[in-house]
Amino acid sequence: MSYSHQSMGSGHRSGRGHEFGRTYVVRPKGKHQATIVWLHGLGDNGSRYYNNLSLALNSLCLCSLCSSSQLLESLPLPNIKWICPTAPSRPVSLLGGFPCTAWFDVGEISEDLQDDIEGLDASAAHIANLLSTEPTDVKVGIGGFSMGAAIALYSTTCYALGRYGTGHPYTINLRATVGLSGWLPGWRSLRSKIESSNEAARRAASIPVILSHGTSDDVVPYRFGEKSAYSLAMAGFRQVVFKPYEGLGHYTVPKEMEEVVHWLASRLGLEGWR
Repeated sequence: MSYSHQSMGSGHRSGRGHEFGRTYVVRPKGKHQATIVWLHGLGDNGSRYYNNLSLALNSLCLCSLCSSSQLLESLPLPNIKWICPTAPSRPVSLLGGFPCTAWFDVGEISEDLQDDIEGLDASAAHIANLLSTEPTDVKVGIGGFSMGAAIALYSTTCYALGRYGTGHPYTINLRATVGLSGWLPGWRSLRSKIESSNEAARRAASIPVILSHGTSDDVVPYRFGEKSAYSLAMAGFRQVVFKPYEGLGHYTVPKEMEEVVHWLASRLGLEGWR
């Protein structure tokens, strides 16, 4: 196993001039078949995922209860290269303008939530840039927890539409998306946008997506995970899997992560996983 932490993408600025933090990379133990960018939640950073993933790939242990920063601890997938970037530090409306690491600005999560398209596009473009240099025979995907899941899902809609919210082309060929305890930005208009383009409908139908959410989540309420899966399916994303977890709060547990492992291995055709 070789590990590296490097500043790939570090120093890149978002549309509002916020600088993205350092990106950490864990290289595959086996044959490199896939690369996944894993995205942290609000106030977290890429190094915590990198450190926990590095430890997990050595021990392959399953903790009895994983916090968000230990999310990757139970993923024994030796053919995946993990890229763990860090969001910019920016004022966050939900926190009364207090600055912390965030992929975009967000207020209280509700049906009336106004999407920060500029922030979403800047982070989606940063993530796409991290994947742009991967070998052509390597499958690429995106996953995340909480706000990280939200930007992963937004990136997935950009892939389907072939463009960012600003209209600039989105050129990464995504092959899988994982969203844990998150929500779908832009859900109101997604269906009409997808249905207006045959190519968008084809891409939407082609990409596998797995979402999971705890029924007792008091940070991102369960109904938003359920609504996200429904909105994707109604927009033509035909390979959406939604996994509810009874009594689970805003964290992950081994059973959830084991299902993610099996799903990724199956959808990406990975060898040597266990």
